[in-house]
Amino acid sequence: MFAKVKSEGILGIDSFDVQVEADISSGLPRFDIVGLPDASVKESRERVRASIKNTGLDFPISRITVNIAPADIKKEGPIYDLPILVAILKASGQISGNIDDYAFIGELSLDGEIRSANGVLSMVLKAKESGTKAIFVPIQNATEASVVEGIDVLPAANIRDILAHLNGIFYIEPMSSEIKDDDVWDEELDYCDVRGQAQAKHALEIAAAGGHNILMIGPPGTGKSMLAKRIGSILPQMTFEEKIETTKIYSVAGELPENVKLISRRPFRHPHHTVSAQRLTGGGAVPRPGEISLAHNGVLFLDEFPEFDRRAKEALRQPLEDGMVTITRTTGSVTYPSNMMLVAAMNPCPCGYKGHPTRQCTCSEAMLKRYKDKISGPLLDRIDIHVEVQNVEYETISSKKKEESSAAIRERVNKAREIQNKRFAGTGISCNANMTAAATREYCTMTDDANMLMKNSFERLGMSGRAYDKVLRVARTIADLAGSENIEFEHIAEALQFRALDRKYWE
Repeated sequence: MFAKVKSEGILGIDSFDVQVEADISSGLPRFDIVGLPDASVKESRERVRASIKNTGLDFPISRITVNIAPADIKKEGPIYDLPILVAILKASGQISGNIDDYAFIGELSLDGEIRSANGVLSMVLKAKESGTKAIFVPIQNATEASVVEGIDVLPAANIRDILAHLNGIFYIEPMSSEIKDDDVWDEELDYCDVRGQAQAKHALEIAAAGGHNILMIGPPGTGKSMLAKRIGSILPQMTFEEKIETTKIYSVAGELPENVKLISRRPFRHPHHTVSAQRLTGGGAVPRPGEISLAHNGVLFLDEFPEFDRRAKEALRQPLEDGMVTITRTTGSVTYPSNMMLVAAMNPCPCGYKGHPTRQCTCSEAMLKRYKDKISGPLLDRIDIHVEVQNVEYETISSKKKEESSAAIRERVNKAREIQNKRFAGTGISCNANMTAAATREYCTMTDDANMLMKNSFERLGMSGRAYDKVLRVARTIADLAGSENIEFEHIAEALQFRALDRKYWE
């Protein structure tokens, strides 16, 4: 007796089709699982056996061989419990209905309850792409799975419900795929709460408009964290494709909030400076996305930037350049997207008061050198905008004057992004910061006086090729905010100012 059941597997944040085959033959009782399973998949034997018995069904006293195809991809996790059980029951004649149109995902408890799984959204998307008409998913994951149109998502609480559906006793109603506007994830902060800091706000506006990385340097208590935490309030809304991709990452990582269909706000990740390099980039015996990937399409905020482990900081270099993280294991490589904005904050020195107008810096030259050396030149080179955050005077902080709201800033950001969307239509480039070298040459047209300023600055400051491109991209964003088709002298001048702090603090 033989049966075949559809399922899905996870590789990175994407899914691949899986066929679970069960063969029941005569011979000494034995239960084997083949097809490159890991330890958790092999343990499915005991969970499936107990679930069948505790549900009141008959476990075949025969030789059972289960193959999970394709056999050249390692199978990980308990998500194959349910398809294995269904395949055995079908092969033993305990399921009379047709199962060819269905796919199955889920971990089993010993009493037949179906537990939640990670990566369900990716698996449902792949099942739809493969032409599957309906898919059974754990009831806990039904909300995220229901965003996929064109496939019936059937929420299952236990195997009794599934059997009743397959045998035509009663039918499980598919989940609605309707997405409401209030399907949001987090609360919004506003820049009107921040007193003063006009220069820093302007720099963050440019960063948001072009997707640029930014470093804020200033003494303690100047509002660096306050500014950073509000950047989400001025970022443009996510496209539906970005929402899907971001939700897939959180689903695979097991960090999707309960009852949230789609992550509708750009992620804001704020790991502590004690975070390990592996937690930042992702990894583990069974690779999972790290903070860099969880910030995909959003913001990664690193406060007290120099205090992060050096390996963790240097691990940022490749993701900042390529927009992806590749994790290599003996069993193969997994790639996670990491197209995020880096927002970093730091003090000017270990004590925090170098250059302070009223407080004396107590750091020695050796301490200053060690502090500066914590951030390498290649890493600093990958940060587009550097801005100083100064102390706010009493008159400013006590003023009743209303500060500009995030909504007003976001309106200008959205206009700049609309210009970029038209410019990069069909190219795969999402914003100015993501321009390739070729795109930079094509779209960053300078006037003659702007070109002369750039030439003089390049020679005098000894810029690298990467720094040159970064300045041009920032200038392009400044020009977009100003509604200018070409990059003018003042746009280059302002972009160069945002690259001056590396010479002030790291010369």
